[in-house]
Amino acid sequence: MKRAIKRFIPESVWRFSRDVYDGVRRLPQAPAAYFHPWRRESIKRLAALKDVHRGKRAFIIGNGPSLKQTDLSKLKDEITFGMNRIYLAFPELGFSTSYLCVTNDLVVEQFVADFLALDVPQFIAWRSRRHYPADLSLAQIPTFVYTTYTGPRFVTDSRGRVWEGATVTNLALQLAYHMGIEKAILVGVDHNFATKGDANKTVISEGDDANHFLPNYFGKGVRWQLPDLDTSEVGYVMAREAFAKDGRQIVDATVGGKLTVFPKADYDSLFP
Repeated sequence: MKRAIKRFIPESVWRFSRDVYDGVRRLPQAPAAYFHPWRRESIKRLAALKDVHRGKRAFIIGNGPSLKQTDLSKLKDEITFGMNRIYLAFPELGFSTSYLCVTNDLVVEQFVADFLALDVPQFIAWRSRRHYPADLSLAQIPTFVYTTYTGPRFVTDSRGRVWEGATVTNLALQLAYHMGIEKAILVGVDHNFATKGDANKTVISEGDDANHFLPNYFGKGVRWQLPDLDTSEVGYVMAREAFAKDGRQIVDATVGGKLTVFPKADYDSLFP
């Protein structure tokens, strides 16, 4: 039904209507998103992180198959933003990423026990708080970010609402900017999926995962959502322009990546 309606409505009108509806629907959630103790603690943490890495570089690590062709051991002493189930690589790497970002609710729902067991600063979408035990102390909670599906924009301060841009990579880029990163370097952001289908559609994996760097990343029986690459690119363009406006830069060092929004960099050349 939704697809049929969209055929007769201009895309701009459809997006505006969707954003208005989403904004109204979220109004009852707004007080908790700013005044709940977990969010107050999260906002406090985000305030402390503002410009904490001013002038430095950071690597934003996607989970594409190209990671198998990327020597991640070179990142041991770098500032790194990992995403979703990158922690599956930690034992082999011998180190953890500096930060971990998760926006997809299905990922948190199915793997919250894994996230609770990790000793790494985590940024989790506020909507996913429902999967965490209500009796967690403030010291035990991740940093909850008030993310949204609608209202496209790139924020330079992540304490308020943050647009997801259809990929956790866009959250990582906004957090990197928030922390003062001068040069953000993408690796493992293949921007290409073997599994095809409607954007955002929930599917159940039927076997080994060909879309990520490990076959058990989203292994058999795991629910996950197909990518929305077009909307992701909208967010990437906004990120590129925001970084450039402040004299900063995003480059893409993904081995064989299909993303064309950012200037390319040779991964190995980044290390003297």
